[in-house]
Amino acid sequence: MRRALVLAEQGVGRVNPNPLVGAVVVKDGRVIAEAYHSEFGGPHAEALALKQAGRAAQGSELYVNWEPCIAYPGKRNPACVHQIITSGIGRVVVAARDPTPQVNGRGIAELQRAGIEVIEGILSKEAQQLNEIRAKYASTGVPFVLLKMAMTADGKIATRAGDSRWISSEESLQLAHRLRVRYAALLVGIGTVLQDDPQLTVRRVSGRDPMRIVLDSKGRIPLQASVLHLKSEAPTVLATCDMPAEKEHKLKEKCGNLKIWRLPANEEGHVDLRVLLKKLGAAQIDSLLIEGGSTVAEAFLRERLLDKFMVIIAPKIIGGRDVPTPVGGKGAERIEQAFRLKDCSFYAVGPDVVYQGYLDYSGVGGSWS
Repeated sequence: MRRALVLAEQGVGRVNPNPLVGAVVVKDGRVIAEAYHSEFGGPHAEALALKQAGRAAQGSELYVNWEPCIAYPGKRNPACVHQIITSGIGRVVVAARDPTPQVNGRGIAELQRAGIEVIEGILSKEAQQLNEIRAKYASTGVPFVLLKMAMTADGKIATRAGDSRWISSEESLQLAHRLRVRYAALLVGIGTVLQDDPQLTVRRVSGRDPMRIVLDSKGRIPLQASVLHLKSEAPTVLATCDMPAEKEHKLKEKCGNLKIWRLPANEEGHVDLRVLLKKLGAAQIDSLLIEGGSTVAEAFLRERLLDKFMVIIAPKIIGGRDVPTPVGGKGAERIEQAFRLKDCSFYAVGPDVVYQGYLDYSGVGGSWS
């Protein structure tokens, strides 16, 4: 099963919104075939592994990190369950069930009805974490949202002059770009664009660019902004609610591969983030990576829209009283009002430390103004 998980991860950034799946066929204690789902619309891991095994699959065992799919309306590929049954596989070991409403245990039930032994739950936690994006999107229809930020050891994200390049190490920058490959869309606020003029593309590693989203409620983005003039297959989206019509016309005239989404405003006159997430989900964007800035971070947190928080802590000290921190706004008045993280972990990346956890919205929290 560990081998199946390693194989599955090779599909990162290419199979969204499908799950990451690896499959290993074992006979008489020996691996005879293995495969992974490598691209959206392409053959599934189970089908590829069974084809590789051929007639030797008869009476063998199949290890798969995600519940095999079944036939349902709109499905693009043949059902893996039926291919497993006709192959003569004798036992299937599944790490985790697929929470998609059309599947969710039905694939396992079909295998059992066909007389195939099924064992569940082997490395289940690891499998669920690998496909946490799939689990959220399949069950809610809105993207899994990760906020990723870098800060110094004293909690600063820039100097008093606004200099923020680069707080973290080269190794951490490579990690950030791997996340861009993993997530279907990348979001920043207009403040980040005005200050840093980022490209928001994948550069330090290989992989496809994510859709780029700029929250720009008033249409303040400069016509010459780098994010508007990229040679990228992925589009740039300006999410706005009050952009002047003349500015919109100029942007469409001068900028290729640009989408402008006019969305409802919230009570503060900014883009309604819940509507934005629903629109992304409808467009089959299963995951959203937020890279800044502190105002955007606070807005998503206050609306309880973050699923996961990741902070890269660099061994540097900036100091200062009025220097920006990762999450802006007024914040909580009392410790008991703080949002809490659960299932936290940390690890080293070069000289930096990555700390991450999942938002726990139960109980206290959410009283920020």
